[in-house]
Amino acid sequence: MIVPLMEAVADTCGGKAAALGALLRAGLPVPDGFVVPFAAYLAAVRELDLGRLAGEPDDLDAARQAIEARPVHATVVDALGRALGELGDPPVAVRSSAANEDTGQASAAGQHESFLAVHGVSEVADAVRACWASLFSPRAVHYRGAAVGDDRPSDDLVMAVIVQRHLDAEVSGVMFTPADPKDATEIEASWGLGPSVVGGTVTPDAYRVAADGAVTRAVADKRTRLDRRGKRLVMSDVPTRARDRPAIDDATATQLAELGKEIAAVFGGPQDIEWAIVDGRTWVLQARPVTAAPPPPPSPSGASHTPATLTGTPGSRGTVTGTARIVRGPGDFARVHPGDILVCPFTDPAWTPLLRIAAGVVTETGGVLSHAAIVAREHAIPAVLGIPNATTRLHDDTLITIDGTTGTVTATNA
Repeated sequence: MIVPLMEAVADTCGGKAAALGALLRAGLPVPDGFVVPFAAYLAAVRELDLGRLAGEPDDLDAARQAIEARPVHATVVDALGRALGELGDPPVAVRSSAANEDTGQASAAGQHESFLAVHGVSEVADAVRACWASLFSPRAVHYRGAAVGDDRPSDDLVMAVIVQRHLDAEVSGVMFTPADPKDATEIEASWGLGPSVVGGTVTPDAYRVAADGAVTRAVADKRTRLDRRGKRLVMSDVPTRARDRPAIDDATATQLAELGKEIAAVFGGPQDIEWAIVDGRTWVLQARPVTAAPPPPPSPSGASHTPATLTGTPGSRGTVTGTARIVRGPGDFARVHPGDILVCPFTDPAWTPLLRIAAGVVTETGGVLSHAAIVAREHAIPAVLGIPNATTRLHDDTLITIDGTTGTVTATNA
């Protein structure tokens, strides 16, 4: 009923859990935990007959609601209680590990649910059930439709759930190891817990560690951070003096790059790695194949720009011209039409359905290793990230051209 994380394999526990298990077996620093395997999910939904669903949105939403309404079976709750007790009953992170998640073909970055600062068997059971139900969330359904061309449930659409010790990170971030050892390792870092970086709600510091060990960095104005306060996650302002201070020094960036090489060697290919630093120690929270590498940083001696040009971070290659559509939240979703260019504060994973119709994306915050940037690259949608005040500097219904390779946005009729 419960699988120790070190014993997790893909066939029973999904790709995300299997990767963490492989890293533990290789002696790398992964937080302790366990997995609720596919078998528990299958037992929970056996009576729902999900295979009969034809793929209509209402049916898929009904499947999600049916899973959410079904209490977790007492045997699973008992097993969760024993496993949590063996960990010492600490706050935990509860994360999805679906059958087709974290693969070399599709990352499903941010498409299923994850929960931090969960404490106690009752809350963990609720979080497990929510992870199961997130297989049928609109964003996950639309992502699968774009990635594999089929929005319907299938026999291999199953969910395992990882439960690990929650880490109160001082600094966290994402690292992409290179496909070619001669290329640089890309690292993004910011204060507090990782969702600020992977969710794109903060523009992180960016580091490049070359094959010869040389480090270059671009320090961002990191205005907010996410931290645990008891059972709650709290977003707070970063003190002014710390906003433009590097989140990590060059020595730490070099150490992360070396750790990235070890992780890539375990799996035999470039990896997208989430990491956290607690009390000076680095931990690995996730590793999965890089599905779409980011554009290279633009040359400092690039072409000059007109006053109508805004410059940000290249997020996803390509150039496109389209109508700017200012999107500040779900209330604006209905205003987005095929071919529009989204201009938004940041892109939450719940916005994935928009990426199936949008021609491009412009954000005010976020880094090239965030979930939204990864999904944009997988969808081959040009993206420019981290343009301050983009939602006020650009205007609805104006024609703009974005170049996701150079990181520029130009109002073509200005």
